[in-house]
Amino acid sequence: MSELRDPLQGAVDAGRLLEPARDNILFLLEETECEAWQSDSVQQLINDGQWTELNDRFYQTLQFGTGGLRGRTIGKVITEAEKGSQGENMPPEHPAVGTNMMNVFNLTRATLGLVNYIQKNFPAEPPRMVISHDTRYFSRSFAELAAAIVKKRGGTVYLVREERSTPELSFAVRHFGAHAGVMLTASHNPPHDNGFKAYFADGGQLVAPHDAGVIGEVMKINSLRVETERAGQIITVAEELDAAYLDALARLVLEPEVIQEQADSLKVVFTPIHGTGIQTVPKLLDRFGFDYAVVEDQAAPDGGFPTVVSPNPENSEALELAIEKAKFVDADFLAATDPDADRMGVAVRDGHGNYQLLTGNQIGSVIAAYRLERLFHAGVLTSGNARNAALIKTLVTTDLQKAIAEAYGVKCVETLTGFKFIGEKLHDYEQAAGGRPADADAAAWRDLLLEKSTYFVFGGEESYGYSAADAVRDKDANAAVLMFSEVAAWCKSNGQTVLDYLDSLYLKYGFYLEKLGTLTFEGAEGAAKIQRLLASYVAAAPEHYGSKPVEKIQNFETDDVFDCDGKAIPKQKMLIFHLAGGARVAVRGSGTEPKIKYYFFASKPVSGADGLAETKTQVQQLLEDLWSFTRQDVEKRTG
Repeated sequence: MSELRDPLQGAVDAGRLLEPARDNILFLLEETECEAWQSDSVQQLINDGQWTELNDRFYQTLQFGTGGLRGRTIGKVITEAEKGSQGENMPPEHPAVGTNMMNVFNLTRATLGLVNYIQKNFPAEPPRMVISHDTRYFSRSFAELAAAIVKKRGGTVYLVREERSTPELSFAVRHFGAHAGVMLTASHNPPHDNGFKAYFADGGQLVAPHDAGVIGEVMKINSLRVETERAGQIITVAEELDAAYLDALARLVLEPEVIQEQADSLKVVFTPIHGTGIQTVPKLLDRFGFDYAVVEDQAAPDGGFPTVVSPNPENSEALELAIEKAKFVDADFLAATDPDADRMGVAVRDGHGNYQLLTGNQIGSVIAAYRLERLFHAGVLTSGNARNAALIKTLVTTDLQKAIAEAYGVKCVETLTGFKFIGEKLHDYEQAAGGRPADADAAAWRDLLLEKSTYFVFGGEESYGYSAADAVRDKDANAAVLMFSEVAAWCKSNGQTVLDYLDSLYLKYGFYLEKLGTLTFEGAEGAAKIQRLLASYVAAAPEHYGSKPVEKIQNFETDDVFDCDGKAIPKQKMLIFHLAGGARVAVRGSGTEPKIKYYFFASKPVSGADGLAETKTQVQQLLEDLWSFTRQDVEKRTG
């Protein structure tokens, strides 16, 4: 590839190509076993003067973060070599070439690094790993490649037969007694993305010290050659795993008799948005006799997600077909899961027959309040043991859940953004109880936690993730659909809608409202802009945020912060501005997307039902004003 050195250097000298991009292009072409289609792709991009595309693809090596890899697997510009033999409306035959792309190059590095770390931590045992995947482009081929690598290294792989959800992968790691797990998914990202999500032996995503350990091993990989060490094996798994996972989720139902009473009157619409939820949710709803309808146009697995702009269930656009179906069948509510079924969005019917989307904060609060109320009603939780039960939420999730927990006398544990930190707390509680006995059923294990440790009632984050079972150490949309359906049945048995129940919480605890604002900056230039913007809030912190004086600033990168269990919260680049009057603003860079995120929080006491509407309007206007100020301030800070 020496003939490319001069044009690449010329592009660097002209300021069109970044030096790291040049170095990474030459490394990929000269130091790795490049296939012809890969070098042809790079040659085409150079010949066509696609320097921005080359910068985005090569300005860095895709970073293995604390959760794994996530990035574009299809370029903004698709070369003829990548397109291959695929038809006009088909995805490319090959994933995009580039050291910063989610492709075979980076998948191999990640898999080898994870295997090396497993072998160092479990030196007396061959590696055991569960590998699963969602419905995205290249997910199956990536899963098969990762499995083949582990097999060559002498490991045993439990490989799912077909697409399954991320929470089932988390469950499977513990179910099979594996050392680690890998999920090929980019969750709710656009179709052009994919990712490699790593889990450790506890079924949770990588946290300290394992995250840094795996990252260190990945960084050491300087050859993609995989030598066969000893004979490993790949075991295909399907029905037995599904059955065990479904049984675990079914145990989440608190009052099955209420569901049975409402079976003929409660109507549900479900959409998997072309993802893995179709494998699990209908089976759960069938088990409990729910009357439901599936959005058929979104039922088939399809990595292109052809009926939506983005397969994100928090976006109203992604729920349009489900709302049409709900109107047609006169459903009480509709639920949607994202491609890997770890996030769930909901819209509920109001008193006028329209469907109102609930936020992730509202969904989580409704489920948390219901589960606490019914557990106390059943005598499982009492004033005597409440201090040993907990709701767990992230720091950027609504304080309504904290108010609910305080009213019942249970702990509200706050973690950093990311469900892996909720999973870590579940691991801590399991260890504090002395580990779960092999013969302990769900009730016995709950009682042991209440006696010796902390019983997990419910956990959630504002970004539409929820869980209530420590058998799964990640957010679980399959479980969430079932739990929300039970709440809806219980509300209906009491002559309420879910919206009525939510308003009753506001009247009791105060009105809490939140808003998420995101700004997207893609590519090499965008990544640098996000870092400059975050740094500017430290170097030149605002004294006022809009009309509100800033009373306190928490810097989670430098301050020592502890949760209510007394455990130090890990350092993270996140700031929270506490404003006069109780409002606050959190700002952080997304760990999975080229975005900077702003979280706005405000609350106000409610004097009575007659004043609730006005209170809602006032708080909503405050959040809109804060978001408007943020966008203006960002313009100034970025020039």
